[in-house]
Amino acid sequence: MSAVSGTERPLRPGWALALVSVCAFLTSLDVMVVVTAIPTIKVDLGAGLADLEWTINAYNLAFACLMLTGAALGDRFGRRRMYVIGLAAFTIASIMAASAGTIEILIIARVIQGVAAGVSIPVSLALLADATPPEKRGAAMGIWGSVAGIAIAAGPVVGGIITQGISWHWIFWLNVPFGIAATVGSAVLLRESKGPRPKIDVPGLLLASAGLFGLVWAAVRAPSIGWGSFEAYGSVLGGVVLLAVFVAWEFKAKYPMIPMEYFRHRGFTVANISAFLQHFALIGALFVLAQLFQFGLGSNAMVSGLQLLAWTAMPLVVAPFAGKLADKHGSKPFMVAGLALLGVGLLWIGLVTSTGVGYGSMVVPLIFGGAGIAMCLPTTINLVFASVPPEDAGVASGVNSALRELGGVFGVVALGAAFAANGSFESAEASLSGFQAALVLGGIVALAGTAVALFAPGKPKPAGPVVEVRPPAEEVIETPIN
Repeated sequence: MSAVSGTERPLRPGWALALVSVCAFLTSLDVMVVVTAIPTIKVDLGAGLADLEWTINAYNLAFACLMLTGAALGDRFGRRRMYVIGLAAFTIASIMAASAGTIEILIIARVIQGVAAGVSIPVSLALLADATPPEKRGAAMGIWGSVAGIAIAAGPVVGGIITQGISWHWIFWLNVPFGIAATVGSAVLLRESKGPRPKIDVPGLLLASAGLFGLVWAAVRAPSIGWGSFEAYGSVLGGVVLLAVFVAWEFKAKYPMIPMEYFRHRGFTVANISAFLQHFALIGALFVLAQLFQFGLGSNAMVSGLQLLAWTAMPLVVAPFAGKLADKHGSKPFMVAGLALLGVGLLWIGLVTSTGVGYGSMVVPLIFGGAGIAMCLPTTINLVFASVPPEDAGVASGVNSALRELGGVFGVVALGAAFAANGSFESAEASLSGFQAALVLGGIVALAGTAVALFAPGKPKPAGPVVEVRPPAEEVIETPIN
């Protein structure tokens, strides 16, 4: 018999960081890795345009909608258990995608990948928070965030290199050895933890998932059907209504999925709004920059990936230090400075983007943007965790992860719409005004995030408001919230 199991296992913060970073890298990489492989997949599988869109959208849709569900399942059944199940399912789905002989099988595999990622990411952050001492949590979150950011930026480049050099199937085979190793390692080395609620809030879970699905469905469909279509605005309206009903339900639920009292805590609310705006600008800008370098400047996929290194290398250098300093001095100054640098960097690139522009004009603002993300990503996550009791790390992770993914989805749509309204792909020259408008929009949104971050608490608060799980009505004991 094993001498140590479950919550009796030691913390092992180093192993926890390594194991959850594997999940962050693989699931983030697969957000964009298919993009440059699409032309080859089209020929190989005889797929149509709509089918090809769903190889991307199916993953993003499932991923974004299931964050809160993954956190709730982890709180109830065990975070390590759900993490291991999610990693195993992601690995199996990757084998399925790599072996796909038809576009239908590939799309189904991408849906399963998205479901598995939606379960794994929120519980991975909760596991990392549980395994890391509070005074070192910012640095750990910084490393986790830098790994995820690099994977998103590297996705199109990795996909292009593998597709050109080997085969598109290998963009999915790449996941398998890492997925197997992380699944086994997590089962053996991580300790188990659960949330404080003894039962799942099933109505809340269904309402939240359906509401998020409505919003994300509208976002992924709008580029092809238009926001003026009934399907698009009907999905948005339905999603908003369902989320409003979800909030109303959570106020009276016996075991709420998200205690609404947490939103009274300034740090929790400000960090989550900042995370949404940050990812809106970040993911939208990465989507646009990859196309700017390839279409506007004439770089191929590999060269554009190298050009993006001025942005993507910054988190590796800056994020761990920013997180460590935030542990000592508080998250607010790093959130504010990071979002400001991101906003200035995007505005700068947008303003210099014109006919005849060279890559050299963009290096400094790319460094600004990358450094800004490295500063604000780990600190927003850390502030969310610091704003709730330790046993509710799963709730904090679920809310923050869902809002980050939702921000990224809408960022791609909004910046894409700004491009379409001001430019076109008829020629490199015609595209530049569109890229300019899109990047300026991203910069404005990031600066709006800066304004929100100014309201963050000035000092770290290791324990947030005391919110106890409500017992049955006849046993209710009111707990004041400071």
